[in-house]
Amino acid sequence: MVWTDDVIANGSADADAAGADLADFMNAVIEHGVPPMHSLGIRVVELRPGHVIGAAPLAGNVNHLGTMYAGTLFGLAEMLGGALFVASFDVERFYPTVKDVQIRYRRPATTDARAEASLDADTIARLRREADDHGKAKFELDATITDSTGEVVATTRGIYQIRANRTPGE
Repeated sequence: MVWTDDVIANGSADADAAGADLADFMNAVIEHGVPPMHSLGIRVVELRPGHVIGAAPLAGNVNHLGTMYAGTLFGLAEMLGGALFVASFDVERFYPTVKDVQIRYRRPATTDARAEASLDADTIARLRREADDHGKAKFELDATITDSTGEVVATTRGIYQIRANRTPGE
């Protein structure tokens, strides 16, 4: 599916079906491209242009205090920028990189965790133009991590960059 600005702004049934495929694809990327993140159980549960939800289980991620390991929460949030890139931008022409991530832990997570982040359609369109015009574009992504009761356990602000792939000979 081509992720046009109209699909990003308005969604569609096709986009919902493709979103499930995108989540599966991103989980395969995590499994094979970032094995440590996969071993923590970090998964994408929903992915569509401009929106991502990820999850991490408490099981296997318990620290010495009986709460979720802080590194798992950080990894869960950091992954969101790459997943949003895959759903929203041309992966054949560009790649994402993380420039900075700040996390604020608000309370211990004693259950599975869920992280969510979004970029609006206007921001995606602007970033596409910048990347086309300059070979790169920077975006900020705020995320909220909650426990299974909906309580906020952490918030993050990530700075990511979209960069043009180099062609052979460059």
